[in-house]
Amino acid sequence: MHASAVRPTSLRACGACALLAGVLLLGTSTALAAVDKKAAALVPAAIAKKGTVTVAADATYAPNEFIGSNGHTVVGMDADLANAIFPLLGLKVNMVNATFATIIPGLTSGKFDVGMSSFTDTKAREKQVNFVDYFEAGTSFFEKSSGGPAVTNLASICGLKVAVESGTTEQTDADGQVSKCKASHKTPDIVLPFPTQAEANLALSSGRAQVGMADSPVAAYQVKQSNGTFKLVGQSYGVAPYGIAVPKQDGTLDKAILVALQDLDANGQYLAILKKWGIQSGADTHPVIDGATS
Repeated sequence: MHASAVRPTSLRACGACALLAGVLLLGTSTALAAVDKKAAALVPAAIAKKGTVTVAADATYAPNEFIGSNGHTVVGMDADLANAIFPLLGLKVNMVNATFATIIPGLTSGKFDVGMSSFTDTKAREKQVNFVDYFEAGTSFFEKSSGGPAVTNLASICGLKVAVESGTTEQTDADGQVSKCKASHKTPDIVLPFPTQAEANLALSSGRAQVGMADSPVAAYQVKQSNGTFKLVGQSYGVAPYGIAVPKQDGTLDKAILVALQDLDANGQYLAILKKWGIQSGADTHPVIDGATS
């Protein structure tokens, strides 16, 4: 996961009408999607033979991926994209909930076929898996609405207890700030990593942590859903691409996904999915494979 949008995020600007429109669009697209034969031909034989692709997501990162109202279905931006992409490749989708830090190991071991969980595409992660970049996001800070510390940027978290989800770029950044605080003769930040974003949020609301860090679309959504408990603070930073993660051993699956994303962009469905969740400001209409710059 993650780095969040420096761009402003307009969450659910159209309210119920946008949600209904998205449901209608997505409810018919999977059933009616015509297979892109050129893209389907790029699907590795083992996956094509199965006919189903297992897609892992950490469903604690709304609005990108979270558990729906029925208590078990993974919903959100990534789930909707998965349900639009893979029928174009002639595949059914088995969307599974997995702790974020276990997804890349699960891809390399063959447990999962694809990871769609707000992965920030980084050079370090590209050594383990291939990415098809499809969205742009950065990192934002949020804290309790009353009595929170004065956080303006990453340097200002020195001396604070910081709640993050394990394995995310936010944890990497907060960990990296420890030595920078020391070098500036400041008290270092204390990084509190949690297996899920929900647990990180709980640490913040309970007072165990003083500030939270998450991808900007996610931080903005958490604040909106908190009914005044949380507020955004400081400046977002570090815009970078999200990538759909695939095992390196599945040589051409990334190329198949790339073509399917191009199809969704051309027919308008990609942007419609982002608008449904109010995160169209992060749209990337020029998907590429392994586009990390750092």
